[in-house]
Amino acid sequence: MSFIDNFFSKRKNSTQGEMNFLDHVEELRWHIIRSFAAVVIAAIFAFANIEWIFDTIILGPAHDNFISYKWFCELGKFFHIQSFCLDKVNMSFQNTAVAGQFMMSMSVSLMCGFIIAFPVILWELWRFIKPALKPSERKYARGIVFWCSLLFFTGVVFSYYIVVPYTINFFGNYKLSPLIPNIVKMDDYYDTVSTLIIAMGAVFELPIIMFFLTRIGLITPEFLRKQRRYAVLILFIIAEIITPPDLFSCLLVFIPLYVLFEISIFISSRAVKK
Repeated sequence: MSFIDNFFSKRKNSTQGEMNFLDHVEELRWHIIRSFAAVVIAAIFAFANIEWIFDTIILGPAHDNFISYKWFCELGKFFHIQSFCLDKVNMSFQNTAVAGQFMMSMSVSLMCGFIIAFPVILWELWRFIKPALKPSERKYARGIVFWCSLLFFTGVVFSYYIVVPYTINFFGNYKLSPLIPNIVKMDDYYDTVSTLIIAMGAVFELPIIMFFLTRIGLITPEFLRKQRRYAVLILFIIAEIITPPDLFSCLLVFIPLYVLFEISIFISSRAVKK
């Protein structure tokens, strides 16, 4: 029996009563519709405040007075490392499409809507999966929506205040020649910012993923400990891919990723004991 067949079989035998395959699909459709509606409502709210969101939040790391630059500089003074005080962001923007700014406002609104509605999406997914779980499995998964949301938002905040500013500052001030100014297309800048934010939010779900992989028997804490050296290499490569090509920014991402990996080993150990 395949995983999907097994899943729907468990839902069929749940306390919700007898349901055929089409009933399950219909129920899933409504969960998706409610999730989509939550994203749309949050996106409409974001669109109503799009000018403030774009100038203050999206373009925030490109402003010289962005709070993270002050934090970096204070940290550099504390450790007597002058390089932590980053240079002024030397970057200007341009729009090269007729409907570019309008489409950008739509993209930003949808991204904000997805981030704001993320707990609702998880809740709807959990409501669909929950009937297929045994009472003991539901007990172990208690609070899953809260912890997944917390980890996702932690990754988003970490990326926005740590990874994104350093990335924008690095590329904004990198020049092959003083005669070549950095005039960046608006959508290229937004793609960089949004990719870093969403990617780090997803990566911070690693402990939850490890918990479920342990529960279904695909991994063990002993396996994770034995593969630690390879995990370090893989995490370092991931950090190098999503950050500028310098050691400091790479370490900014690698260190929390490695901490998450060690937390995942601890969570995996607890999942085995239970």
